[in-house]
Amino acid sequence: MADNSVPVKLEMISKTFRDPKTKAEVHAVRDADFEVRPGELVTLLGPSGCGKTTTLRMVGGFELPTKGRILIGGKDVTYLPPNGRETATVFQSYGLFPHLSVADNVAYGLKVRKVSAAETATRVKRALDMVGLGDLGARSPGRLSGGQQQRVALARSLVVEPQVLLLDEPLSNLDALLREQMRVEIRKIQKSLGITAMYVTHDRVEAMSLSDRVIVMRDGLIRQIGAPEIVYEAPDTVFVAGFVGKVAFFPVEVAGLEEDGACICMLEGKRVHAASRAPGAEVGRKAILMARPESLRVGAPGAGVADGTVTANVYLGSSVECFIATKYGEILVQIDDPAGKKIAPEGSTVSVSFDERLVRVLPEGSD
Repeated sequence: MADNSVPVKLEMISKTFRDPKTKAEVHAVRDADFEVRPGELVTLLGPSGCGKTTTLRMVGGFELPTKGRILIGGKDVTYLPPNGRETATVFQSYGLFPHLSVADNVAYGLKVRKVSAAETATRVKRALDMVGLGDLGARSPGRLSGGQQQRVALARSLVVEPQVLLLDEPLSNLDALLREQMRVEIRKIQKSLGITAMYVTHDRVEAMSLSDRVIVMRDGLIRQIGAPEIVYEAPDTVFVAGFVGKVAFFPVEVAGLEEDGACICMLEGKRVHAASRAPGAEVGRKAILMARPESLRVGAPGAGVADGTVTANVYLGSSVECFIATKYGEILVQIDDPAGKKIAPEGSTVSVSFDERLVRVLPEGSD
């Protein structure tokens, strides 16, 4: 871990705007309260307008909170300008200067800080090597691909050696393959430096593949914080379950609770078992049973919890996605290692069942 790795702490941060048309108050962020540990990469994930970018901008000093405190390395930076706190931001738009070379773009922050020419040259070369652009320092940004331009923007932020790296949807302008490559590179660089980082995205794949922890937001509120596998496998609400991954929902009634966190439910008169339950699931209350595609199975009609018609089979190489129209809506079943397996043809009638070890019960109305 880098010597300058520091924690970032938000204490009950809120941000309120005044709508210029209606004059009504808009609560962009409500009582955000969490800590990013030194050297950790935490992602703010949520739909447009959920408050994730506003939260990141308050950490970077580009927005001031209406209330609460922000501490970086234990220092209160709540009302300091961006240049008064040890952060660097990689924005959605690369913001490169077209009239400057790649090296001069990367060096810009160091020149503003009046770093010597010799040290600037050393640090620029190191930063460009780090992002795989060591031989392109003399080239103009206009002669680079989108992925290369994003690497320059990343190098420009890293070269000033910030205590905290902030990334605001930095991959949204890249195509799918470049996004995949760049998120792997960002993860490698962040971990090699041990730098504390906050990342904003609405892309759940980015959040899951990059993060040590994910903060899921909606309507300005934090809905859940946890490691990627926790928010995916053990979400607390219907909203979180649906936002972080593909899922099928079945309406059930809770019939019993077990000490190990498991849950017994009734689904269409059938007694089913779920290995886990979220807080708020209570006996005698209606609830929602969630099942991920990999927990679902396709069988003969009448053998499972719901019958339906296969509407599409999508071959993905290592798996087949089987879409089945049921009275609970369209359900996606993931069939792994399809070679040699019998795949129900489109238009056929099948049933859907689930692996009880991999499903979870959520309180009704937790969206």
